[in-house]
Amino acid sequence: MTVTSPSRTSPTSRPSRTRASRAIRTRGGFSFRFEPRAILATLLLITAALGMGVVLIGSGDFPMSPGDVVRTLLGNGTSSQEFIVTELRVPRVVVALLVGAALGASGAVFQSISRNPLGSPDVIGFGQGATAGALVVIVLFKGNAFAVTGGALVGCLLTGAAVYFLAWKRGVHGFRLVLVGIGAAAMLTALNHYLITKASIVDATRATVWMTGSLDGRGWEQAWPLLGVCVVLIPLVLGHGRSLRMMEMGDDAAYALGVSVERARLVLMLSAVLLIAVATAAAGPIAFVALSAPQLARRLTRSPGANLGASVCMGATLLVIADWVAQQAFGDTQLPVGVVTGVLGGCYLLWLLVTERKAGRI
Repeated sequence: MTVTSPSRTSPTSRPSRTRASRAIRTRGGFSFRFEPRAILATLLLITAALGMGVVLIGSGDFPMSPGDVVRTLLGNGTSSQEFIVTELRVPRVVVALLVGAALGASGAVFQSISRNPLGSPDVIGFGQGATAGALVVIVLFKGNAFAVTGGALVGCLLTGAAVYFLAWKRGVHGFRLVLVGIGAAAMLTALNHYLITKASIVDATRATVWMTGSLDGRGWEQAWPLLGVCVVLIPLVLGHGRSLRMMEMGDDAAYALGVSVERARLVLMLSAVLLIAVATAAAGPIAFVALSAPQLARRLTRSPGANLGASVCMGATLLVIADWVAQQAFGDTQLPVGVVTGVLGGCYLLWLLVTERKAGRI
């Protein structure tokens, strides 16, 4: 095994500052970059996500200390503690972690492909597509929870396919993808409002609750399918991290470096659409996590590129923190987690727009 490039200057940093970075190559031809700060940041995010998960499990009408939660998870709690933890609270936390991870990965992929921090799934129409699919099932077909989940999946996939093909012109380019996606989001939002106006009061109430984005009542029936999809797709996305980094330099440069650009882009976009679809189907359209997680991860790691691993962990951390705030910050009133992420994410979006404008990028 050989080590090359003992240090490398980040393109986003000042010229006088260098970031420790090493390219490690094995005898079998496999190579990867070793960045201590990025690895440390990812480990800290994992620790924070799991720690907040333990705190969240211990919160509620029957409070438990973190020590009691850990003992119960290890099988040493009382029968009442085991029921509350394993049957009521752990599934909700597992769904929160997985939804956050899926949103973080999806946001990182689309922002990297579009080379635009606003190229997030909830900005370019995929969340609205999933919402439209769910509303069609609720309003027109009076479907149950399982049918609503299927409708959200189909709606997101159809939206992803439409945006991809409408943005295609000798390849899919970032600026065109964002513009087409914003247009699709506007039309789908209008469709969603129209469906609400045509619904009965009962269906409209049910649809509005789902559209808010919530983790209330989430159980193992939502957690297991979500876990299966994330176990398959998140490693697939991480495995295409090098191709994604090369594509950020432009298609021509990526071709010259041996990347099959259109194939890699199609695989990454399909994986990201599936991730946002299953996340929305499990918890509703939770806003701004996919937008903010990759940007916060990049600022934490100070590393160029998509920062896929850090974005996954940041998304999971943000959502469990938001769910804890939704449960605890307003006294006896518990808010849907989508309300908290919407408020915080809206403030972040305004800050991002001001920052990008000052930098002359928009």
